[in-house]
Amino acid sequence: MKASIYLVLATLFWSGNLAVGQAAVNTLTPLELTFWRWALAALPLMALAHFLERPDWRAVLGRWRVLLLLSVLGMACYTLLLYTALQHTSALNASLITAANPALIVVMAIFILGEKPGISGWLGIVLGLAGVLLVLTRGELHRVFSITFNVGELLMLGAIAVWGFYTIISRRLGLPAIASTAVQVVMATVLLAPAAIAAGVQFPATAAEGWSIAYIAAFPSLGAYLCWNLALKTTPPATAGNYLNLIVVFTAAITVMMGIPVTLPQAIGGLLVIAGVLLAGRPNRSPEFRTA
Repeated sequence: MKASIYLVLATLFWSGNLAVGQAAVNTLTPLELTFWRWALAALPLMALAHFLERPDWRAVLGRWRVLLLLSVLGMACYTLLLYTALQHTSALNASLITAANPALIVVMAIFILGEKPGISGWLGIVLGLAGVLLVLTRGELHRVFSITFNVGELLMLGAIAVWGFYTIISRRLGLPAIASTAVQVVMATVLLAPAAIAAGVQFPATAAEGWSIAYIAAFPSLGAYLCWNLALKTTPPATAGNYLNLIVVFTAAITVMMGIPVTLPQAIGGLLVIAGVLLAGRPNRSPEFRTA
């Protein structure tokens, strides 16, 4: 139950990241957004790790190679690809491509970890994808085949591939979740600092830019990554990946808050996504589908 709550919160925070990021890239560069989100989240995460988990920092830093790899993948590359993609495509298309992430993680988990999702897992993925397509096409499923991919969509494809590897590697890390995330964020800040200095990155000049950075640092950065890594301590990557479909549901909720009504296909699609997540999250009791 705790893992499910963590995954729901992570997807909620990332939904807001799409909306805020879409607006922020109009005045801030992807490098500025990426650097400030991690720079501002680094110290709070380190403090949380130290006082809540009391980790053996020497043991944590002893895994610096894999933590550096995760930092490059999940903090630097994924975030830069995401914000760069939002300069060229809409948040709608970005969320549509993100919806393919669960299926991608399942395939990667099968080939890399030897995991074999059960029948309920596969049905959950199918239901979730069907719900996503229904929501994004407003009930006109034939629109899926008319979508053309530009630079933004190709960048998003790269982003979800990177996130798939991040999820797979994180699952077998075996370190305290908060401490692991904190070290990755610090590493990302250090790695991005030379590029930020060379590019003349400055602190946001307007209130709108400041609030955008504050939200992105507090929720999609600090909150979402923390929740995601906590969930991965007890949740298989394939199951965790299926929760990413909730991004579409939460995006629809944000739309309602902005005063835009939700249509019947969107409502039905949202229910399908939720049903798919619940179904895929059921414990697998069939011995023929256990993790290898």
